[in-house]
Amino acid sequence: MFYKMGSILASFLIVPLTISYLNTENYGVWLTISSFIGWFSFFDIGLGNGLRNKFAEAKALGNFKDAKAFVSTAYYTIGIISLIIVIIFTIVNQFINWAQIFNAKSDLQNELTILLPIVFSFFALRLIVSLITSIYQADQNHSIQVKVQFFGQALSLFAIWLLTKMDKSSLLVFGVAFSALPVIILAGLNIFAFRTTFKAFKPKLSLWKKKYLKEITGLGFRFFIVQIAAMILFSTDNFIISKLFGPEEVVPYNVAFKYFSIITMIYTIIIAPYWSSFTEAYSQKDFNWIKKSVKNIQKIWLLVPFVLTGMVCTADWFYEFWIGDNIHVPLKLSLAMALFVLLLTFNMIYVNFINGVGKIKVQLITSLISMAINIPLSIYLGKYLGWGSTGVILATCFSLSYSVILRPLQYHKIINNNAEGIWNK
Repeated sequence: MFYKMGSILASFLIVPLTISYLNTENYGVWLTISSFIGWFSFFDIGLGNGLRNKFAEAKALGNFKDAKAFVSTAYYTIGIISLIIVIIFTIVNQFINWAQIFNAKSDLQNELTILLPIVFSFFALRLIVSLITSIYQADQNHSIQVKVQFFGQALSLFAIWLLTKMDKSSLLVFGVAFSALPVIILAGLNIFAFRTTFKAFKPKLSLWKKKYLKEITGLGFRFFIVQIAAMILFSTDNFIISKLFGPEEVVPYNVAFKYFSIITMIYTIIIAPYWSSFTEAYSQKDFNWIKKSVKNIQKIWLLVPFVLTGMVCTADWFYEFWIGDNIHVPLKLSLAMALFVLLLTFNMIYVNFINGVGKIKVQLITSLISMAINIPLSIYLGKYLGWGSTGVILATCFSLSYSVILRPLQYHKIINNNAEGIWNK
């Protein structure tokens, strides 16, 4: 809790410092770039989540040989994929007008042409080194991931503060610094982990086996599809807003998003450890523990609507205190963002269990449906109905709405041992 709250505080302090350093428009461009690069996270083809479940299952059953092979297979597979996509991106980059794509000023084109391959390369490296967090999560050690987030945010805050002391603002320098720091921290964690706690599971090329890749990707491929759908559902908003209304409109949207994400972050602290715990308990058929745990999470969620109401009432005061009066966030945007967090946290109660036991076919299908309707609905509500960025987040809320019925329904079917067909796949 200490490290997570520190991370939240640092992330909030980063926003006004960044706006001060880059200005509102360039900060909007950076937020759009970050979302765009995040789309390529699907290149891990679900290996992170597949490794998490398979490693936890193998350790729970005492199959340490399999656990070692799962780690090595995941690392070397992601490594090859990352190398290939960096080469392709670097080649394609020189033919793309990034300023036009991000709806930015044309004089940023040269800077963006240099920045994008660098940011993308660090992103590709992060795909590899972040696998260590899946191993820690599988081993039910979640505090280390929170510490990584804290130190990443704290170092980023310090780096941006140093940049504000420079005479000239530079999106290139900012982007390189902001992209490199998380990779450096995760790389250090990999070195530490494979020399201490997970020394026995250190990746070795000789342990890479096709059969283990099939096992990870068998489940991982479904996670992969869900990840793509979630990425389109949650990461396209910045891009849509930038294209429809300009990069400067991305900033108030993200200010509201970051404010209400306090609830999501705190809630995640509480329920994140349950994923791998559900995997272990389900493997050992400890259904009573699962039922009791889900009831406890449900009770905690009942606090969320009350806290969100209080946050909406104090939103204007908080925004002014946080970033001053330079950025205006409409009340309707705050209300829409609160609704989004309400739906998201409710789904998280059951998604953690469903992911933990690997029964994600229903989630896969519904995610594809949400992915298909989100972008056109965002454009319709945002542009044609004139609701602006509020319409964009309301489209996301609509895309999540039917899940609040299907997720608990599937949980009850599985836990009561009467799930059949797609409910049990």
